Amino acid sequence: MQSSKPPSFFQDLKTRELNGFKVRKRPHFGDLSSDSGGPGTGVVTIEHDGISTPPLSVSFCKSNRNSHFLAVSDEDGYVSFYDTRRKLPALASCGDNAEARVCDWIAHHNAIFDVCWIKDDTQILTASGDQTIKIWDAEKRKCIGVMMEHTGSVKSLSSHPSNSDLVVSGSRDGSFALWDLRSKFSSTTGCREACFNCCCQRAHVSHQGKRGRRGKAANMSITSVLYLKDEISIASAGAVDSIVKFWDTRNLKASITQTHPHFEPSTKEERRLHGISSLSQDMNGVFLAASCMDNRIYLYNVLQLDKGPVRTFSGSQIESFYVKSAISPDASHILGGSSDGNAYMWQVNNPEVGPVELKGHEGEVTAVDWCSSETGKIATSSDDFMVRIWNIQKGSWQNSRSPSRIRKRITASPTMECERLVEDRPPSLKKTANSPSPSEKTSMDHPSPSHTKLFTPESAEKRRFMGSLLKEELDLQKTPEAEMKSPSSVLNPPPSLKRTIRDYFVVAS
Repeated sequence: MQSSKPPSFFQDLKTRELNGFKVRKRPHFGDLSSDSGGPGTGVVTIEHDGISTPPLSVSFCKSNRNSHFLAVSDEDGYVSFYDTRRKLPALASCGDNAEARVCDWIAHHNAIFDVCWIKDDTQILTASGDQTIKIWDAEKRKCIGVMMEHTGSVKSLSSHPSNSDLVVSGSRDGSFALWDLRSKFSSTTGCREACFNCCCQRAHVSHQGKRGRRGKAANMSITSVLYLKDEISIASAGAVDSIVKFWDTRNLKASITQTHPHFEPSTKEERRLHGISSLSQDMNGVFLAASCMDNRIYLYNVLQLDKGPVRTFSGSQIESFYVKSAISPDASHILGGSSDGNAYMWQVNNPEVGPVELKGHEGEVTAVDWCSSETGKIATSSDDFMVRIWNIQKGSWQNSRSPSRIRKRITASPTMECERLVEDRPPSLKKTANSPSPSEKTSMDHPSPSHTKLFTPESAEKRRFMGSLLKEELDLQKTPEAEMKSPSSVLNPPPSLKRTIRDYFVVAS
């Protein structure tokens, strides 16, 4: 999906001054519901041929036009698509999924731990316990590519933020691999064999010895990988400890920096190394959330990694690596599963406030996801064989696109100017100048889009001033110096100034 350039400060200011601006009323997530059933909310049971199976991952489509489609993978190797705009069953009839389920098929003969939408949601990647990654045509449900290099279960997938032909995968064998999907079809298999770019072995290993308790080999599993928004860096996490490492894809000999929680262990439990079950990032790539096996979710600012986590969220129970979390696209909330059978939602700016509990599941809540285009719609999966689609209860908040949410600025003209305007009016209008009729009053309270706008001399001068500022700002944007100093160049620099996080942070010792 093509991304549009965000408006500048002066363009945004001009729009607000002259055209009014929309005021968004933030939804109250305490009103989330999934039991009622109907369009956009409900409960579906993951079953095939009458046999229930636990879901392992859920993922909404990433493009706005398709974001109501939900992909679910499960332990039996199936992938199922659901249209969450259709009527979803309520809890009492959750076994009847025929209307909401678009399709399902066997993608692997082993568990599928992660799925990843690419190519504007026309293709989907599946990561499986059979040590392979498959590329599927989402519409035809046809396998068009296979990636085979890992020697352990593939646990995590992430695509490049602007080029979905580039993919990173993390495996239980302790490595993460980079793939390029731009390759030719194999004449023997009949499907594409993705080009294997490079692999980083033993990315997360314990420094306290190679052997654990009872002589067992230490767990080197890579549990989560992320392609960062600077388009060059990768974040990785493992089961061995709570360290998040950052890598430059142009040189994978060693991580360029790393971060971890800064706490002073005081008990035996806190001194034990805790792994990370999942990583997630917001739409702008500024914040990164890490679910840790110490029952906490740590939030990092990728521009201040040396400071450690900027927020810490607690209240859930993370007792297995299947329990995931996800930060909302606008970085305002964090949604997480829990081993106690509930899902939890925290406010990013108020971590001290207790989380909202989403009750309803009867087993460990594992994978979760946010719908990118519908505020208040989320999905949670559980070991109770169910996926719940939650939504803000009808009427609990008002859509920001409603005309009643648009506020207009009314500027009063000076007294003498008003008198002159009244005196210049025709006689038929003078008698209504000070006491508008009901129809005129209604049109002032609810201005229509076609209503002619009147501007005072002061507002005209302001428009000329804003126009000159806008012209200067547009001219300034064209200079190389402005490109280099622009805040947006940090995470999305121009090609001539491409940098990585190595250029912005001090490498952690």
